[in-house]
Amino acid sequence: GKKLGEGGMGAVYEAKHQMLARPAAIKLIRRPDGLAGDKNWLSRFEREAQATACLQSPHTISIYDFGKTKEGTFYYVMERLHGTDLATLVERVGILSPGRAIHVLRQVCRSLAEAHGAGFIHRDIKPANIFVCRQALELDFAKVLDFGLVKANFEQRSIELTQAETLLGTPAYMSPEMIEGHPVDGRADLYSLGCVAYWSLTGRPVFEANNPAAVVVSHLTEAPQSVREVVGDEIPEELDRIVSRCLAK
Repeated sequence: GKKLGEGGMGAVYEAKHQMLARPAAIKLIRRPDGLAGDKNWLSRFEREAQATACLQSPHTISIYDFGKTKEGTFYYVMERLHGTDLATLVERVGILSPGRAIHVLRQVCRSLAEAHGAGFIHRDIKPANIFVCRQALELDFAKVLDFGLVKANFEQRSIELTQAETLLGTPAYMSPEMIEGHPVDGRADLYSLGCVAYWSLTGRPVFEANNPAAVVVSHLTEAPQSVREVVGDEIPEELDRIVSRCLAK
């Protein structure tokens, strides 16, 4: 089918479920360069598929199936969404109004609340992983994508993330504890969601710098300007306080 998108670890194609004849999307996972002999490289995506498949929130993307081809390529089949990710939306139409931002972010919170209650942490909440789509007659229906860095808190046999994997997150949206490689819980996702809220309302990241290392240092050591300081009084005080609480260290 038609290619719908491509990221660092694989491509997504349009498809149709044979038995159910419903639209779907297939993500094919590319073997990373330099890991040809590493048998663990698929573990991230096995975690993603297994974790997401057991979550029931309508605001978490649905996984229909997953497995490996005869050639050893890992894939999973997910629902086909019509819309755009939050990163593209803000780039196209500009910053979100407070009401629209609250509407989208509240739905993301519902997805994360279920995941956290089940012991899962997303670990890579960012605008590109929040899809804003049309669902039946409802507009701005939010779906959380790519539970690819997810980890089961309660599962002692789960694969421990290495320091290298820890930095697979996106620096502009990473929590201080994740940057430092400490054990993380759901609060790390809330910090990242605070970064997403800040960006959606102001059009700029919480911390700006010329290189990722400087951004990382800022997340560890600096207090950001509040949203109201950046945008002005059109941001409700309560919303400003909530975003600042999410970004508290």
